[in-house]
Amino acid sequence: MTAQVLEIDDALAQYDPVMGLEVHVELNTKSKMFCGCPTEFGAPPNTQTCPVCLGLPGALPVVNAKAVESAIRIGLALNCEIAEWCRFARKNYFYPDMPKNFQTSQYDEPIAFNGWTEVVVDGETYRIEIERAHMEEDTGKATHVGGSTGRIHGATHSLVDYNRAGIPLIEIVTKTIEVPGDKAAAVARAYVAMLRDLLLALGVSDVRMDQGSLRADVNVSLKPSGSTVLGTRTETKNVNSFRSVERAVTYEITRQSAVLASGGKILQETRHWHEDTGITTSGREKSDADDYRYFPEPDLVPVAPSREWVDELRATLPELPSARRGRLQEDWGFTDLEMRDVINGNALEQIVATVELGVPASAAKKWWLGELARSANESGVELDALAVGPAEVAEVQKLVDEGTLNDKLARQVFEGLLAGEGTPAEIIEKRGLALVSDDSALLEAIDRAIAANPDVVEKVNSGKPAAAGALIGAVMKDMRGQADAAKVRQLLNQKLGI
Repeated sequence: MTAQVLEIDDALAQYDPVMGLEVHVELNTKSKMFCGCPTEFGAPPNTQTCPVCLGLPGALPVVNAKAVESAIRIGLALNCEIAEWCRFARKNYFYPDMPKNFQTSQYDEPIAFNGWTEVVVDGETYRIEIERAHMEEDTGKATHVGGSTGRIHGATHSLVDYNRAGIPLIEIVTKTIEVPGDKAAAVARAYVAMLRDLLLALGVSDVRMDQGSLRADVNVSLKPSGSTVLGTRTETKNVNSFRSVERAVTYEITRQSAVLASGGKILQETRHWHEDTGITTSGREKSDADDYRYFPEPDLVPVAPSREWVDELRATLPELPSARRGRLQEDWGFTDLEMRDVINGNALEQIVATVELGVPASAAKKWWLGELARSANESGVELDALAVGPAEVAEVQKLVDEGTLNDKLARQVFEGLLAGEGTPAEIIEKRGLALVSDDSALLEAIDRAIAANPDVVEKVNSGKPAAAGALIGAVMKDMRGQADAAKVRQLLNQKLGI
């Protein structure tokens, strides 16, 4: 049954949201966290396993040095302190995707802690405090078969693939995030998007949200407006797109506010996110740390990165996303408002790649924030999931620059590209979209416009040259928009002697 919700404005009038985000990042190491098994995505089930990652008796783990290096670099990029000494712990719980019946993680001694970062939403900068970034291993993947939802409830049986078990994982945990309620969902989205850009820049993960290598757990609670007492939180698990992070925050605000407004209480629990309906449903009662019976991992030695090594890794950090955005804005000549639109539209990387192919930044922005953003919004996908990429945008813009297309015709080419009708050249031929460049055809259309609008011609001849715009419009209509307006103006001016 669908839960009752309040309208978001009504909810925010009564309650202030408090958030916490836990982002899990699969590292792109060639081998797993504690063994030598490969980590390639998409291999046949249970073909990338060994006694260590399956937790067989007598198998001893060894820490992946590259994973430790990546963890330190992530911590440094998030302005964290790097531990001089830390160790792994066993997080005990039973679930079929954990072949050892415990997860090797870090508990009270993470490798990176007490950091911060910033995100920009609608021109305002919000500081996000980082509680910790710790190392652990990923779990296997369970597929529940026979039910209607793909979840364990109602399934007839489950299949488990342990290829993912043991893949190096970094969990980045924020401190509580309190921002104006109407900005909460957007700040959550901006934070996850910023992390994705940061991790890509560091080169530590492919951050493929569609493959689960970057996924977020979204914690939300509400407190009465003006109160300092935190409410009970829920944790929406494994949210795997920027848009879904934003929607999950909004939904939990509206759902929890309806529960509280009706006199009910919020249950501390994990919840499942449903992409198709945009709602969350109850998962299981949330466990506290004591329930996991953490204790130090006896089979692994502590990790003690030297200060010299940490300094060496600090020197390898690339230009960070915030500095990069400032540089790109200056290079492109964008105003603060224009750059804000680019960031909020999640179009930065597409525009960067398009500009690198020789397209002016203003033209790249026009297409990515115009026709392509509209199509993505209608389809409910991110820009990078469209059938059109930077190469196609560059090709279409080249045709505009060469005079084969104008902007109106280019929009129809993008429509064809999105519909899978072929290459730009094929779409132009099929749809008959090329601009008419034959002067004789244009002059014939000009003659028809002059003959049909003698009053406009009289105004032009009486010293009102601006009136010629109506004639240009008539010619463009006659040519079904397939004429170069500048060429039409030139020929018309010659014809009328202005």
